[in-house]
Amino acid sequence: MQYTKLGGTGLEVSRITIGCMSWGDPERGGHPWVKDAGFADETVAAALEAGVNFFDTANVYSGGSSEEFTGRALWKHADREDVVLATKVFQRMRPGPNGAGLSRKAILHEIDASLNRLGTDYVDLYQTHRWDYDTPIEETMEALHEVVVSGKARYLGASSMYAWQFAKAQQVARENGWTPFVSMQDHYNLIYREEEREMLPLCQDQGIGVIPWSPLARGRLTRPWDTDTNRTETDEFGGTLYRDEDADIVATVLALAERRGVSAAQVALAWLLHQPAVTSPIVGVTKPEHLADAVAAVDLELSEDELTELSEGYVPHAIAGHR
Repeated sequence: MQYTKLGGTGLEVSRITIGCMSWGDPERGGHPWVKDAGFADETVAAALEAGVNFFDTANVYSGGSSEEFTGRALWKHADREDVVLATKVFQRMRPGPNGAGLSRKAILHEIDASLNRLGTDYVDLYQTHRWDYDTPIEETMEALHEVVVSGKARYLGASSMYAWQFAKAQQVARENGWTPFVSMQDHYNLIYREEEREMLPLCQDQGIGVIPWSPLARGRLTRPWDTDTNRTETDEFGGTLYRDEDADIVATVLALAERRGVSAAQVALAWLLHQPAVTSPIVGVTKPEHLADAVAAVDLELSEDELTELSEGYVPHAIAGHR
């Protein structure tokens, strides 16, 4: 495993992050494809053995059960100081007023709820899951700063939003002496590259770590385009992200993988790891080979000609994944 700093911080993270949305209680979160606690335990143990130290979840994943499974597995197999643990806040956790969003009330309640489910006193990275259009950014950034000052989070991060929103949040934090974001978890892969227009240049200029979600396009980059899975058949959100015009790039990935004698997943992840702005893609694991492919991708070198071959033919997309 290789390690790198998370943006401009001194925090060392593995070049691969394990995304923990893959497991939880299917009865609590509306994702019938999620794996059980036993699978979470086995995957976390194998990831740690492979040198992965970075794990990402969210309060909303499977109604909080992803956090529960993740915490149990991590503290069974690792010491707290050896793990970089991230979670997120924003999405709805309960009906009625204040059950979602980035108000001061919601943030201060949800950090305690997440820590309780995770079985830890702090998270290393506390992230806003989306932009809250109904709460002043000043209120959000002050509340997040209080989470850090209280010792319940070491660093702050953000997820998908427009570059102007991210810049505004950072400016508000700096003007008030509050803790700024150190990372951006955005939607970025070979068939969705709109982040290259503004967000990724902003992150590079400002020393922000980039930890992309859906680096394999929800599995689209790992198999022939017309192959359906249990997840694709039930994932309404994922169905809004990609289009049939993306099939040509998937075919290129598959052809290059065959020539190199590696999996398509390794090729797609290696391309992402070659992008200068990217720190650590967040990989979902629902089978043991998914973890093996992710670890192998770290050491897969692609030539300039291969990188060009993979990048050619990209079709611009409408912005997707911000909501």
